[in-house]
Amino acid sequence: MPREIDRKQTRKALRIIRKLAAKGSAPETIDPETGEMKPGEGKVDYSSWENEFLTEVDQRLEKYGSAFADLSKGRKEDALSALQTVKLKEIAAKARGKPRKGLTTKKPLGWKQRQRPNRSDDE
Repeated sequence: MPREIDRKQTRKALRIIRKLAAKGSAPETIDPETGEMKPGEGKVDYSSWENEFLTEVDQRLEKYGSAFADLSKGRKEDALSALQTVKLKEIAAKARGKPRKGLTTKKPLGWKQRQRPNRSDDE
């Protein structure tokens, strides 16, 4: 039994994915004179995983209207799962040229005001 997916959300997701894929680099070409492989010319250099992710999600949205089947991964009426949405936002940030935020440690509350013992006085 197919589930009801909001068509507006599917169209929105497809538009975003195709826009990001268009910003990606063109496939590698072979120079006819030298026979060397030249990298494709594009604005953003996606990794192979990101290219594969964009094409597979695009195909699933075209075929099924949704890119995920397990309802525990997202809302029933959404076209993309929660994790797919996060990954698309990361790829979009890369396309805009913003650096990716790495993992950071969480500092305890009041860590700036805390007095640290002076070790030079003890010795």
